[in-house]
Amino acid sequence: MDIYESLRQVLDAHPSTAPQAESIHEILKILFTLPEAAVAVRMSYKVKPIAAIAAKVGLSENETKKHLEAMADKGIIISRKKDGENHYGLVPLIPGVFEFPFMKSSLAPLHQRLGELWEEYHREALGAAFAGNPTPLMRVVTVDKAIPSRDRVHPYEEVVSFIEEAPFIALADCACRVSVHACDKPKDVCLIFGSAAEFLVERGFARQISREEGLKVLDRSEAAGLVHTSNNSADRANLICNCCPCCCTVLRGKTQLNHPHAFEPSRYEAKVIDEDCSGCAICAEERCPVQAIIMVDELAVVDIGDCIGCGLCVSSCPTGAMVLIERVDIPATPATVSEMGMKVLQEKGRLEAFLKIMNE
Repeated sequence: MDIYESLRQVLDAHPSTAPQAESIHEILKILFTLPEAAVAVRMSYKVKPIAAIAAKVGLSENETKKHLEAMADKGIIISRKKDGENHYGLVPLIPGVFEFPFMKSSLAPLHQRLGELWEEYHREALGAAFAGNPTPLMRVVTVDKAIPSRDRVHPYEEVVSFIEEAPFIALADCACRVSVHACDKPKDVCLIFGSAAEFLVERGFARQISREEGLKVLDRSEAAGLVHTSNNSADRANLICNCCPCCCTVLRGKTQLNHPHAFEPSRYEAKVIDEDCSGCAICAEERCPVQAIIMVDELAVVDIGDCIGCGLCVSSCPTGAMVLIERVDIPATPATVSEMGMKVLQEKGRLEAFLKIMNE
C-alpha cells in the first residue's frame, strides 16, 4: 500500500477523520517527505519518546529525531516535554495538520497551493466527514454580553471563563481565513490553551498572551461579527475559534454544506420583542452569520430552526429588541473531551481503528 494512503488511514481513524480523496494525497505529499511519512505512519496520537518511536520504525534514534523535529517544525506532528525529554505524537487533520502550517510565516510559500487543495478537500469530502454523526466536535459559545443577566450558566458556557481559567494562552492567525481569504475579518483571533498552546509558541506558530489580551481578542471578535466556537465538551476548552461563515471549517459545515450536525448550537435562541424593533435591519443584514433573520414589514423575524444562538444580533441591537431565550430541547454536552471523542468514534465506526493506533 502507498505510504501516503497508509498515513491517510491513520489520520482517518481519529474523530476528526481524513476521508478518501485525491486532494488529501497531494496535501500529505506536500507536507510530509517520504521518510517523514514512513515515521508518522507508525506513530500514535499519544506522545512517546524518541527511543520508542525509533524502535517501531527501525531507524536509529538520531535519524528518527531528525525526522520528528522536521515534522514538529512544520506543525504536522506535536512535541511535548516530559521528564526533560521531547516526546512526539500525531495531530489530527483538524485541529492540527490543516491549521498549524498556516499559522507560520516561514511556510508561506506553501500556503497558496495548500489553500487551494484544502478548499477542494473541504468541499468534496472533509467538510461532511468532520461534522457530527450526530455528535458534533465543536459548539457555539454565546457572546457573554448577550447572555440574559437572570441566567446562571455553567463555566463551559461562559466564554470569558475559558480565558480566566487557562494556565497558558496562545494567540495565532486563523488558518481558515489565511487559507481561504474570502473576507477581510481579523485573522489574529485564534486562541489556543494548554499544552498545544505551549507547543505552538515554542515552535513559532503562535505567541503567548496574557488573560487581559485574551479578553480583548474576544471583544475584537465580537465587534467584527465573528462567532465564538469551542470543543463540544464540558470539562475544559482546548481552543476558541472565532469563526466567519465564508472561510471557517466549522461554520461552513452549515452555511455551505448545510450539514445538520456541523456543530452544536448554543443553549440559546434569538427572539424579537416586536414593539421595541426599530426596523434598522442591522441584525439581518450585518450580524447574523447564518442568515437566520429576515425583515418582514420592517420588523426582524428569526427562523428558530436556523438560529445558532451566537448572540451577535443581541449585542448589536440598538433598541434592545433582540434577546436570547433558552432553547426548549438542549442536548447534553459530553462531560469530557475523551467522552466526546469516544462517542464520535462509535458513531462514525472508527473506535476499533483508533484504539489500535493508541495501543500500539
